[in-house]
Amino acid sequence: MPAAPAKQSARTRPQDPVNQQVLLGLLGYNCLQAYLSLVPVTKKQLAKYSLRPVEFTVLSLIKANPDINQKRLGTTLNISPPNLATLLDRMETGGLLLRQRNPLDRRSQSLALTSTGAAACAKAEIALEKAENGPGSGSRQPLAEHERLELLRLLQKVFLPPAQN
Repeated sequence: MPAAPAKQSARTRPQDPVNQQVLLGLLGYNCLQAYLSLVPVTKKQLAKYSLRPVEFTVLSLIKANPDINQKRLGTTLNISPPNLATLLDRMETGGLLLRQRNPLDRRSQSLALTSTGAAACAKAEIALEKAENGPGSGSRQPLAEHERLELLRLLQKVFLPPAQN
């Protein structure tokens, strides 16, 4: 004799939304969920320029901070020196950047973009700005400009040192 079908309680119906009440009150959970909805759009845009998000980040920081040294870059990105060295090796081999001895401190290396790296960075920055602010941004409900600026300000308040807020 077949088993009787289990009764569906009102709490377990598949069409009901999942209760996320506790998690929606946690900043980390909200940031993670927002990240997970935005990262596919970012990866898709960067793939057009054969870049990964971390590579784009490195290029953008070098562009904005000419001759930054490896130690300062690693500290900013919270990447360990061995992992950063591996990443920079790959990017240098790919023709995106150059490492040069710092003339003021021969123990350190400064980083510079190649023309290929500068071009890829500039194109990717434009593509990401359009993707984040336009339709299909990954956001289910695109933010108004003032909301976007407020969200950026608040997120930066979480991770930037007070002097930089």
